[in-house]
Amino acid sequence: MIVRNEQQLREVRQAAQVAATVLDRMVQLVVPGLNTYDLDQAGRRFIDELGAESACYKYQVGSRIYPAFTCLSVNDEVVHGIGSLDRVLREGDIISVDVCTRYNGYIGDNCATVAVGEIDPEVRRLLEVTEEAMYDGIKMAKAGNRVGKISSAVQRKVEKAGFSVIRDFVGHGVGRSLHEEPQIPNFGKPGDYKRLRQGMVVCIEPMVNQGDYHVKMGHDGWTALSADGSPSAHFEQTVYISPEGPEIISVPVGKEAPVLV
Repeated sequence: MIVRNEQQLREVRQAAQVAATVLDRMVQLVVPGLNTYDLDQAGRRFIDELGAESACYKYQVGSRIYPAFTCLSVNDEVVHGIGSLDRVLREGDIISVDVCTRYNGYIGDNCATVAVGEIDPEVRRLLEVTEEAMYDGIKMAKAGNRVGKISSAVQRKVEKAGFSVIRDFVGHGVGRSLHEEPQIPNFGKPGDYKRLRQGMVVCIEPMVNQGDYHVKMGHDGWTALSADGSPSAHFEQTVYISPEGPEIISVPVGKEAPVLV
């Protein structure tokens, strides 16, 4: 697990701000009739304009190479969805916009799930609970706490609402690499997993299904979907574990970080 010095923290802050600014601009484009390829290409332009590069594009796992610049997951797609001209957003859909950028050698990473027009009230509740669970987890990201305090806070919020926390994908440390230690599951007991240290930077990202927590892989080899076809939500913030407590650093240019009460 890596503890950042002041210079490294400045670099990570800048990278997180870039990713947050791109995400903020992308979600404002989401309307019925937009296809996900065009949304991905807009993300590419925003990344270029800010002098960064996509950390997703050409990301390789084994022989698989990710072909898009952002991850766009619609409805029952959990994560790693690939933009397509054939995937046209329709009223009532939801879409998770996941932006990972590299800026001056450091990674910025964040995600939000947004509604396409008016959506079913129960799906709206899914989005609200998932975002609230993320913030409950962030509040536990304090030096000396075990990762399990984050995990249990997320799981408690989600399951109390009648939804399911996905087990196959977890949060993580972030810095020069997209996925660093520690892993941050969204399920577990307060005493589980590694102990957090001041100066660490982590991504806390609940992925929540309306139905069962199991997932399956799509034919493209990247897109993960809920196994039962139920809607899925995903929220993510990059958090610095400061001497005063958790600080959200994935904040768009010109905006203020959410207040953790």
